[in-house]
Amino acid sequence: MGARARRPGLHARVGSMLDLPLGDGELAGAVAFYSLIHLQVEERPSAYEEFARVLRPGGLVLAAFHAGQEVRHLDSWLDHPVSLDFFALRPEEVAAGLTAAGFAVEATLMRGPYLGEADTERAYLLARRLG
Repeated sequence: MGARARRPGLHARVGSMLDLPLGDGELAGAVAFYSLIHLQVEERPSAYEEFARVLRPGGLVLAAFHAGQEVRHLDSWLDHPVSLDFFALRPEEVAAGLTAAGFAVEATLMRGPYLGEADTERAYLLARRLG
């Protein structure tokens, strides 16, 4: 069941972090939960710049991701064949990328896995768009 079926009043759009279907400064906030982990290293600056483009000055972005430097590949997920890479990211590199795109990182939180989660450390970065 999709977002529209679950929440009929919710306005949802599908897009790519590299080319968001939003106007400049349209949003007050954005959440990127475990989505950056699917981007190649050379794509990440474009995603950070897109976040900055669609957020108004003072807008917040909250990014959550698996922390580290490893790459995990899956050929099967939820009993379906896939070819999916998960890139663990270094929090300081994500912070530097957001800073270069015009954000000030306001908070970083790290945590270990909850019971039943993949055995990785998690990072949460909260950043505010400058200017």
